[in-house]
Amino acid sequence: MHYDSRRVSGGDVFVAMRGGTTDGNQYIDAAIRRGAAAVLTDSPEVFAELRERQPELALALVEHGRRALAEVSAAVFGHPERKLTLSAVTGTNGKTTTAFLLEQMLRSVGRMCVLLGTIETHVGGDVRASEHTTPESRDILALFAEGVRAGCTEAVMEMSSHALDQERLWGLPVDVAIFTNLTQDHLDYHGTMEKYAAAKAKLFTGVGSRAPRIAAINADDAAAAQMIAAAKNCEVVTYGIDSGDWEASDVRLHAGATSFRLKTPHGEMALESSLTGRVNVYNLLAAGCAAYARGLTLPQIAAAAKTLHQVPGRFEVVPGSQEAGFSIVVDYAHTDDALKNLISLARDLVEERGSRVITMFGCGGDRDRTKRPKMGRVVATGSDLVVVTSDNPRSEDPMRIIDEVMVGVRETSVECVVEPDRRTAIDVAIRAAKPGDIVLLAGKGHEKTQTFADRTVAFDDVAEAAKVLAVMKVEVGK
Repeated sequence: MHYDSRRVSGGDVFVAMRGGTTDGNQYIDAAIRRGAAAVLTDSPEVFAELRERQPELALALVEHGRRALAEVSAAVFGHPERKLTLSAVTGTNGKTTTAFLLEQMLRSVGRMCVLLGTIETHVGGDVRASEHTTPESRDILALFAEGVRAGCTEAVMEMSSHALDQERLWGLPVDVAIFTNLTQDHLDYHGTMEKYAAAKAKLFTGVGSRAPRIAAINADDAAAAQMIAAAKNCEVVTYGIDSGDWEASDVRLHAGATSFRLKTPHGEMALESSLTGRVNVYNLLAAGCAAYARGLTLPQIAAAAKTLHQVPGRFEVVPGSQEAGFSIVVDYAHTDDALKNLISLARDLVEERGSRVITMFGCGGDRDRTKRPKMGRVVATGSDLVVVTSDNPRSEDPMRIIDEVMVGVRETSVECVVEPDRRTAIDVAIRAAKPGDIVLLAGKGHEKTQTFADRTVAFDDVAEAAKVLAVMKVEVGK
């Protein structure tokens, strides 16, 4: 069974559904040519036309295409969603790291997991790259079925606002639901922050399934009250720094080391991790809270915290940079709030030695334009040197995007370099560094490509930074 006509083969069921950018009903004939034996459509007009034109075709009309896709897929794959206990994370920032940390905590006590996230998909011990943060229901259920066959008992996944709004998650029973935070993003899709928040809140009411058993909610976020209200049929557990049911106090932050006193309704303990920064205190709290809900003890959570490793592209230090006397950090931060947190973390690490924060970043094309000057203002306010470049311009003119970013940058007096070629911009930022500085390469993180109007090219910030370091090392040796 498929919703993509290109994947159909003989005997398959093709589900034709209307989406946000395309209508799958346009591809019914292509699916039939590839051997589809039956078609489900959510278009009464198409149903009537097909019934007249191909009366021998097995055909069904459904009211909701995505709901039908989910329900039929669940049946075809043997309802794997009933055989895994699902924990889900939503929020603007922190979804990927929290999901990774929770999966690591569950694995630390011997549980086999399916992980679906922005960067990677894990099925037991098998690791593969992810194409989407939250796939369509058919693909989710196929992965769940694969996980069940491999012996998995747990699933952890990121749930994006798009997926929640579009009901790609229809019928998935969530046991533990986590809310990280809400800041401006994706308004090109949702239109308003109110609609964006409402989409996130759907996780706590259930999308075609019962409400989650446990809702773990960031008490320090402005949207906490809205999420708590949505979670009226859940057991709500809040977390925060000096606040919440799960409270981090006496927080101590250092490069490569974070510690705090964790206070919970179930006891207190010291928690230590090699993760860096205040943002990871929240990620550790969220993951720990969820892990406890999934049956881990506080000592098991503390033991796991010491072994947790960072997510690729999230405050990822480029190998060899510290040997050059400064640090180069690659991070996925691509909203004003995420950039503010990233730069604040870098500032905490350099202020004791009086060094600088150099930030290179850009904004994605074909996305919410209103956040561009905000991102420029945040980066310029927190950095000592700013290099503005391209991210994924997509169909837009890169210089037009940069001009909109510069509106915010120009509200400050920060030193700024504009370089639209990202490879050259990385070189400029790194060569400007002095001993003790931190160079932040922000926006793309784990991504391995850059997308333009007419092409997508291989591009890796970590690899490009390593090339610059290698050239500089040769230059010094001459």
